[in-house]
Amino acid sequence: MVVKLLARWGLLAALVLSAGLAGCVGDRGDDRGSVPLNDKIVSEMTAKGMTPADPILIRIYKQESELEVWKRTNRGTYALLKTYPMCRWSGKLGPKTQEGDRQAPEGFYTITPAQLNPRSQFYLSFNLGYPNPLESALGYTGSALMVHGACTSAGCYAMTNNGVAEIYALGREALKGGQQSFPVQALPFRMTPANFAAHRNDPNVAFWRNLKEGVDYFNLTRQPPVVSACGGRYRFTPAGSPAEPGLDPLGPCPAEPVVEPTSVEIVQRVQQREVADFAEAAAIASVNPELAGPYVDGGMHPMFRDVLRRGGPEKLASLTSGQVPVSQPDAALADPYRGAETASAEQ
Repeated sequence: MVVKLLARWGLLAALVLSAGLAGCVGDRGDDRGSVPLNDKIVSEMTAKGMTPADPILIRIYKQESELEVWKRTNRGTYALLKTYPMCRWSGKLGPKTQEGDRQAPEGFYTITPAQLNPRSQFYLSFNLGYPNPLESALGYTGSALMVHGACTSAGCYAMTNNGVAEIYALGREALKGGQQSFPVQALPFRMTPANFAAHRNDPNVAFWRNLKEGVDYFNLTRQPPVVSACGGRYRFTPAGSPAEPGLDPLGPCPAEPVVEPTSVEIVQRVQQREVADFAEAAAIASVNPELAGPYVDGGMHPMFRDVLRRGGPEKLASLTSGQVPVSQPDAALADPYRGAETASAEQ
């Protein structure tokens, strides 16, 4: 029954994996970090006007337990290449603030070649770079927060061994192709009015609205925005805007940099989008209850939860990570966010 379930999702091949390991950092001398991209994903790229060397952008969604890889096309804009189901993340919705809180980070991060670990004990991994400059200035603590393989998390995003193998290779090839670093947007959920309405009383709403600004810049232009920090929050300007070196993440924000008319129009469109989306969120909130659930430690994509429910943690571990146990399996089955899995798709 478990095998039939996975086959129905078309992901059995992506779950039958080589032996997993334990821990986030290791020292095994093998070449799994240099395995070429498979023909299928290369064919998908070609069909969308992409090459392995083109730049990428990654988006992570906690509530939906999904990771998206976007890639620049031959038209110069980014398009969605593939969405990967996430096997496990820990903590709850909201940013990571201190070492040991089991929170998976939320924010904007950049991944350089030095952050890729081809010998991770969770098969393959890359370090998100938490805490970033804004998080450091706010006094947040923590280290070794990864996107890695297996199906276990203590603050990381676990993508299964085969899942992370493909994601890692996509990042590796983009960096080899000349992208100096690739951006990661780690988000609590897809930034829809319905999701903001569902979480309207969460203490992190102001922070999430700040994240949404960066999301909207990308959605409207299909180009990663320029990201900096001031005034205790992220600051976004359109792609191609002049850099603003020396900004104090906690100091006052200077005047907006002088930008060309096209960029001014983009800023206005982002502001208009925010007004429209939050007006819609208020309308939804007036007739729909708030999404609330007990804190049970993270989440898991429903396809993996079905395997866990039907076959148990040993079966799920064998399919996703070899001998590495699934973390907090009871909590994964009690995932409070599963009621929001059908939330409206990103606008």
